[in-house]
Amino acid sequence: MHTLWKLFKVGLALAIAIPLGLIVLATTMGILGALFGLAVLVLKLAVIGLIGYGVFRLVRGMFAPAPKPPVRPALTESPPVDPYYAAAMRELDSELRR
Repeated sequence: MHTLWKLFKVGLALAIAIPLGLIVLATTMGILGALFGLAVLVLKLAVIGLIGYGVFRLVRGMFAPAPKPPVRPALTESPPVDPYYAAAMRELDSELRR
């Protein structure tokens, strides 16, 4: 009788655990399938974006005017020196020479 009771408990546990396990497995596969689908969608969008960028660069290279070299500004005279600053530097030099 003891063995029969133990077999009944094991059968009852399996009768509850197997359907729950199948439900959990199906849910997990659904979540993983959704994530895999999103990954494939993002990959497709990335490829389409790269193709579009390549077409844009090709069209721009064919039809856009050639870029002009940067123009360097002509050298101009430096701004006038502040007379007070020059006097302060002379005074500092005279103090340091002592």
